[in-house]
Amino acid sequence: MPAVFRWKNVRFFFSSEDSPREPLHVHAEGPEGEAKFWLFPEVRVAASVGFDRRTLAEMVAAVEQHRDDIERA
Repeated sequence: MPAVFRWKNVRFFFSSEDSPREPLHVHAEGPEGEAKFWLFPEVRVAASVGFDRRTLAEMVAAVEQHRDDIERA
C-alpha cells in the first residue's frame, strides 16, 4: 500500500484488508514493528507489536500532526 506519510523510518498507510465497519485508522510499519492507530475521538494506539512506549507516544504525536492529511487520503 502507498504511504500516507513517513515519520523517521516508519511508513504510515491504509490497508486494503481493513473492514469498512472499522472506525477511521491508519497503520504503521517500520523496522521495530507494526502498529494501528484510531483517529477518533482522539488519536490512540489500537494495536502494536515491537514498538516501545516512548516510540508509540512519538508516533501518536506524528499521527496527530498529520491527521488532516490522513483524513484527506
